[in-house]
Amino acid sequence: MANETKKTSTPLLDELEKGKWPSFVKEIKKMADKNPRAKDLLGQLEQSYKDKVTHWKHGGLVGVRGYGGGVIGRYSDSPDKFPNVAHFHTIRINQPSGWFYTSKALREICDVWEQHGSGLTNMHGSTGDLVLLGTSTDNLEPIFTKLTNKGWDLGGSGSVLRTPSCCAGPARCEFACYDTLNLTYDLTQAYQDVLHRPQFPYKWKFKMSGCPNDCVASVARADMSIIGIWKDDIQVDQEAVRAYAKSGVDVQSEICDLCPTKCMSWDGKDLKIVNKWCNKCMHCINAMPKALRPGKERGAAILIGAKAPILQGAQMSSVLVPFMKMEPPYKELKDLVEKIWDFWGEYGKNRERIGELIQRVGMGQFLEALEIEPKPQMVANPRTNPFIFYEEYFEEEGEQK
Repeated sequence: MANETKKTSTPLLDELEKGKWPSFVKEIKKMADKNPRAKDLLGQLEQSYKDKVTHWKHGGLVGVRGYGGGVIGRYSDSPDKFPNVAHFHTIRINQPSGWFYTSKALREICDVWEQHGSGLTNMHGSTGDLVLLGTSTDNLEPIFTKLTNKGWDLGGSGSVLRTPSCCAGPARCEFACYDTLNLTYDLTQAYQDVLHRPQFPYKWKFKMSGCPNDCVASVARADMSIIGIWKDDIQVDQEAVRAYAKSGVDVQSEICDLCPTKCMSWDGKDLKIVNKWCNKCMHCINAMPKALRPGKERGAAILIGAKAPILQGAQMSSVLVPFMKMEPPYKELKDLVEKIWDFWGEYGKNRERIGELIQRVGMGQFLEALEIEPKPQMVANPRTNPFIFYEEYFEEEGEQK
C-alpha cells in the first residue's frame, strides 16, 4: 500500500517478544502502527540496546501551571534522529482508591491520551498512579485541562507527598481491619498542597493495607505504612477447624508448626491460641479462612521509614505506633503525620527520606522529638539489636556507682 508506513527494524527488541510472558515491545509495536511517537520510541530503544547506554536525558523542571509535580520531564539526546520523541514527558494521574475504574472513565483518559500523547500507558506505576508515557511540552496544558474538566487530577512527583495508594480493602477483602479506601481519599483531599507543590526534603509515600497480608507491599516501600491489625483475640470457629481437619488439612503440621511464635496448639478436637504471643502474621487465617478471623477490636499499626535504595540501601519500615483506631476524621493520625513532617523539614537533608533521617539521628532521638514513649514492638530484633535506650536506666546506674 502506498500510504503504509515503513516498519522500524528492531532485531534486539524482537528478542524480548519471545517466550510465554507478556512483552512491552509487542504493545509498543501495536501503537507504532498508528502513532509516530511510539514508532520513534522503538527506534530509540533499539539504539539504546545497540549502544548499551540510555539515550534519554532528564528534562529537569517541566510541568503544568500552578503544580510543581505530576510531570516527569524526559528528552531524547538524539532529537535529529528520533524527532517524535525529542520530548517524551511522563504524566502521572492520581488513581482512584483501590484502583477501581469504570470503563467510561478509562475511555475518557484514553481518548485524551491518543489525541495528545503516544497512546502508551502504564497501569500502574510503583507509586500507584496511572502513568501516561510520552508527550511533548506544548501538549501538557491541553492534556491537564481536558483531564481536570473530567474530574481527574495529577499525581505526585518530586519532593512531594506522592499519590496515596491502598489495597482494595473492605470493598473486596474479608480481612480488612479498617476502610483503606476512605482513608486514602481523605489523605489525598487533606494534603493537596503538599501533593502538588514540593516542600519536603524528598518524597513521602503513604500506603494503606487493610490487614497484615500487606497487599500493597507498604512495609517495603512506604515512608508511612498504615497496616490494618486487631488488638483482641483471633476469632475461632472450632467446628470449622474440625471440618478443615476432616477434609485433609493437617492442622498440627500445616498450621501450628508453621506459626512463627508457636502460639497455637491442636489436640485433635480444639485449636487453642495464646493470643498475647501472636504477631499477626496471618498464616493461620489465610490457611483456614472459614475457621479463623481477625479479632473484633480493629485498627491499624503505623510503621515508618521504608524505602528503596537511593542515598543508602533498601530499608524495611519499623513500628512507630503498634495500634491506632482508624476512624474519620483521622485526627490522631494527621497530628502524628504533621509532627513528623515538621521534624523532617527542620532536620532532614536534601534527598533524605524519613527512614534515612531516623537512621542518622537514631530512633531514640526521633521518638523523643515526637514525644512518643518507646514500646517493645519498636524493637526490630529483641535481645540482639535493640535500638532504643532508656536514659533513666543509665542515670540510675551512674547514681549506684
